[in-house]
Amino acid sequence: MTRLALFGAGGKMGMRLGRNLKSSAYEVAAVELSSEGQRRIESELGWKVVDADTATKGAEIVVLAVPDTAIGKVAHAIIGKLKAGTMIVVLDAAAPYAGHLPKRDDVTYFITHPCHPPIFNDETDMAAKLDRFGGVAAKQAIVCALMQGPESDYAKGEAVARTIWAPVMRSHRLTVEQIALLEPGLAETVVASLLDVMREAMDEVVRRGVPEAAARDFLLGHMNILGAVIFKEQPGVFSDACNKAIHFGKPMLMRDDWKKVFEEQEIAESIRRIT
Repeated sequence: MTRLALFGAGGKMGMRLGRNLKSSAYEVAAVELSSEGQRRIESELGWKVVDADTATKGAEIVVLAVPDTAIGKVAHAIIGKLKAGTMIVVLDAAAPYAGHLPKRDDVTYFITHPCHPPIFNDETDMAAKLDRFGGVAAKQAIVCALMQGPESDYAKGEAVARTIWAPVMRSHRLTVEQIALLEPGLAETVVASLLDVMREAMDEVVRRGVPEAAARDFLLGHMNILGAVIFKEQPGVFSDACNKAIHFGKPMLMRDDWKKVFEEQEIAESIRRIT
């Protein structure tokens, strides 16, 4: 079996990954500093927690399921313990993009991140319908990048990614820079911000007298049909009235230069704040 060291195994993300790794072909060595996390690992996964030296000894793969702000610190602490050819898997592009990984040419850096189950899907099982994060029952796509290392290591890293994010329906190979455009750029700076604005808009019409249940039903229902048309999930066009509302509403809501959030310096600054 391939030995895999899982750092941060008792955290929220570590436990998600651990549940999928438990029934996999990997021999997992779990590392967790907090006593609460250690109790979760032992009670829910049945693993004995080990220290970093024990986990990295003979490990072919190291997965860092730790916060973005801790990735650099953990990576620098363990890099001297790893044998040549070891693969380090990072679950977000932020720290690698920001240059927080230690310089060592004989190890592989592999980045992977889930797309999460899509809004438009064919899930019928209730557990899958309720699995909105992914990695449990709902199918999702993933993105992967081989930051450094031999080309042959891409398949090895993707196999780990398909295991920890399972069930996976599609895997997209990208660069680290492209993943950074997707997150924080697309997913957080744009989508999360606009969704937060939508929630504020709903609260505003409630403040102006619309019953909250009606406002919520109206908003979520329109998000469904409008989104289906915009993303071509179903044929159709907007009414003239809707198109006019977009034409006049968009300039009120969006700055003319809003796409600069995807420029390299803006992505770098966003990642600097994150890490």
